[in-house]
Amino acid sequence: MAAAVQANLSRPFETLILGSRRLVHPWRSARIRCSAAASPRRSYSITLLPGDGIGPEVVSVAKDVLSLVGSLQGIEFRFREVPVGGAALDSTGVPLPDETLAAAKESDAVLLGAIGGYKWDANEKHLKPETGLLQLRAGLGVFANLRPATVLPQLVDSSTLKKEVAEGVDIMVVRELTGGIYFGKPRGFGSNDRGEDIGFNTEVYSASEIDRIARVAFEVARKRHGKLCSVDKANVLEASMLWRKRVNGLASEFPDVELSHMYVDNAAMQLIRNPKQFDTIVTNNIFGDILSDEASMLTGSIGMLPSASIGDLGPGLFEPIHGSAPDIAGQDKANPLATVLSAAMLLRYGLGEEEAAKRIEAAVINTLNRGFRTGDIFSGGTTLVGCKQMGEEVLRSVEAGKQVAALH
Repeated sequence: MAAAVQANLSRPFETLILGSRRLVHPWRSARIRCSAAASPRRSYSITLLPGDGIGPEVVSVAKDVLSLVGSLQGIEFRFREVPVGGAALDSTGVPLPDETLAAAKESDAVLLGAIGGYKWDANEKHLKPETGLLQLRAGLGVFANLRPATVLPQLVDSSTLKKEVAEGVDIMVVRELTGGIYFGKPRGFGSNDRGEDIGFNTEVYSASEIDRIARVAFEVARKRHGKLCSVDKANVLEASMLWRKRVNGLASEFPDVELSHMYVDNAAMQLIRNPKQFDTIVTNNIFGDILSDEASMLTGSIGMLPSASIGDLGPGLFEPIHGSAPDIAGQDKANPLATVLSAAMLLRYGLGEEEAAKRIEAAVINTLNRGFRTGDIFSGGTTLVGCKQMGEEVLRSVEAGKQVAALH
């Protein structure tokens, strides 16, 4: 993959993902495409999964940004929109229709909005929107979830932490995505010997599942600042004991990476107490689910943070880490920037379109520099806008970037 020189405007997001160097993906080199800036017009198929709540609003913005950037970069996007989650339940009766999974598998990349809502909370488990997301991840074989959390200089005052604690935070959480307690069996409901109802789940990991996510994390840490913290609960859980053993066993393959271990309860505390001690964190599915959300709030808003879920082969799944926010759905209050930045990750990791990804990231930075804020990141002296206008401002920034490039 060709080396990329990051433009100054988008540098914070390059740092956010990788630290000082770009990440090469040795674990999925057959899938990641190399940048092809000098080649004829490229064409890609993108499956759009707007989902529920604010999902359709933010995906609409990201689609417009992708379309504009594509036109400027000589890229044609063929979008196909299909239902998932609650929207799929309402239209088809299941949270992940066969047509949706087939469309996702046949595409070059998948962009997801959000899943879930109060409307479906009382559904049986197999009819919950979230079940569709778990099935989608498993169906695509995406096992590594990269969730960055960085405090941008423009938004440091939005963090609930003191400025001296939040300033300079730059963390990557590498979460195992298709194993552990969310997928382990046996699971279900029953009764105990006293006749009481019980619910049970199984936290289980195989050596190969641990090894493959650990290798991803070591590679990510190697391309960032060379520090990897593995988070587990090895003082109590057998699955965590195996996790720690396997991670330790791989450490010798990465002598340039400093490996440490931390129990999950301590890690949750340390993320608030001293977040700058962390560079790259690797952990299991359920711990990663919780810690990545906690880490995201260090930045001031979950509405700013993208994620990428990738596997060995096949399309990646790219989505903002925020939820469906049904309380503000349809009110033009959502922050679309996490989805826009997820589209940038889609370009970089899913399609190998580095220049297009940088153009989007630069446009987001430019929009923030011009003072535009949605309600979740609003502060005095900035301009409060809704989801649609924020999208329009990003498009203006993309156009402005084109004009600057033309001058050079």
